[in-house]
Amino acid sequence: MAELNKQEKVLINGNEEEGEETRLLEGMAALDFDMLCSTVASQQTQGKWREIESSGEENAVGVLRMWEGEVVLDFMYDRRVALESACCPCYRFGKNMKRAGFGYCLLQGTVYFILLVSVFLNILAFMVTDRNCFLYLAVAFTVSLGAYSGFFRMQIKRKFNIMGTDNLLDDCIYHLICPCCTLSQESRTLEMNNVQDGTWHGRGAICIGSHSEGNRPFFELHHPHPISIKIPEPCSMQNGLNGF
Repeated sequence: MAELNKQEKVLINGNEEEGEETRLLEGMAALDFDMLCSTVASQQTQGKWREIESSGEENAVGVLRMWEGEVVLDFMYDRRVALESACCPCYRFGKNMKRAGFGYCLLQGTVYFILLVSVFLNILAFMVTDRNCFLYLAVAFTVSLGAYSGFFRMQIKRKFNIMGTDNLLDDCIYHLICPCCTLSQESRTLEMNNVQDGTWHGRGAICIGSHSEGNRPFFELHHPHPISIKIPEPCSMQNGLNGF
């Protein structure tokens, strides 16, 4: 019996080691994918790597990432995200900010909603009263909305080291010309790479769980249970053979 218990412990330890190797390989696959994206991005920029500021964050690593798809051409790649960006951009913007770790979804969505509604109200007031002051206010709120969204787009690029220029004007123009397409691109990038509360998990891990669990990857939340394989006792085998 002591020998059988030892054999069972060896089998259980072997299964645990195999589970650890599997989790390690999955983590390496996620890192390899990020390194592949980094290599492609480096080739597109002719080997010129963007300097990474030593901010002490977890995501400040030497991997140059890319946006998921083009701004306009891949707008309908994810129809759910595209519809949310077009029909309710304030909700989509707040969701992106929460994922990226730049505040609460409700707060950021409310600010976006106020700026957006102010633009439409001033345009409507200009059409009714024909006063230029409302037109100027509409232009001012439009520029403010584009600057506000463009600023956080630049912050996302810097925080997660996404390929692109560090010019704030470019990001503001994206949000001014095609805000729905730009929001959709940001949402695809954050969701497809499992970004949760400002942490980039990558495609190799599925992030689930509550806030108490820290939104860790799936293979860290649920370890594989060891399977005990029982070996038949020699005595019972001999009795079975004697019976024949």
